[in-house]
Amino acid sequence: MRKNLFCLALCAMLFALCSSAQAQQPTKIPRIGYLGGSSPSASATSARIEALRQGLRELGYVEGKNIIIEWRHHEGKLDRLPALAAELVRLKVDIMITVGPPAARAAKEATVTIPIVMMAVGDPVASGFVASLARPGGNITGFSSLAPELSGKRLELLREIVPNLSRVAVFGTSTSPDNAPSLREVELTAVALKVKLQYLDIRDSRDPKDIETAFRAASKGRAEAVLMMVAPAVASGRRTQILDLAVKSRLPVIYSGLGMVEVGGLMTYGVSVRDSDRRAATYVDKILKGAKPADLPVEQPTKFELIINLKAAKQIGLTIPPNLLARADRVIK
Repeated sequence: MRKNLFCLALCAMLFALCSSAQAQQPTKIPRIGYLGGSSPSASATSARIEALRQGLRELGYVEGKNIIIEWRHHEGKLDRLPALAAELVRLKVDIMITVGPPAARAAKEATVTIPIVMMAVGDPVASGFVASLARPGGNITGFSSLAPELSGKRLELLREIVPNLSRVAVFGTSTSPDNAPSLREVELTAVALKVKLQYLDIRDSRDPKDIETAFRAASKGRAEAVLMMVAPAVASGRRTQILDLAVKSRLPVIYSGLGMVEVGGLMTYGVSVRDSDRRAATYVDKILKGAKPADLPVEQPTKFELIINLKAAKQIGLTIPPNLLARADRVIK
């Protein structure tokens, strides 16, 4: 009887010790890999990062406490992306967040198992990232920035800031999946506004002469403004050159992205990337809780913003109408 009691007591003690040891084992902290573009010190990039952090905080995730984020940025050097993506894979991150088509492609080529939440991708179906917006079907989902109708609206905005606008140069990248639908919208709007378009194709991000040649052709063609539809991967490394040539040519330029205006461009009307980045946190949360990217629909943009840079307007001697300034979501002075 005493032996039985001793055995029972011993088993109970061992069970308690095992349970205590298991309880003391640290809970695994999720590790997120972030594959972005410009340096984190750039204002547009830091704003995007803070938007993501805000979205995570709203869901109870605090960086360094219950979530770890591995930040990687190619800083305009696209050839670094494969190595950066491979590095995140080696770190065994639980999820990868990518910004822009080149980063999404690098992540896609680096892994077929790690879930990827893409951001700032125009047409993810045409780009080959997902099977469809409703049913992505692989390890990638996220947020599309495709809104071709905005290109027509940008032409209308140029008409508001340039009295009697009649000729506009359109800088595009024909190899980009977003180019054709956006150009169709611009052409339809141009017919309605009786504006003549001059399309200039810029494909190579490595050749600075492409941008210079396009601005020279626009001036020669007597363009009164420029609508910039160049693919971000092409324009990202040429920001300073584009801004300098816009001032030198004294041409008002409207852009699709926030980044160009925050570093000195005139005006942008486009998808609110900060809103998309904040919402990306919801997909991180869902995937960490067991959802599969294949079953999470790619979300399309819902919020847009107009931003005007008065410093840039002053540089080319342009006066922005007061009613347009009143409608702007933000005015940089």
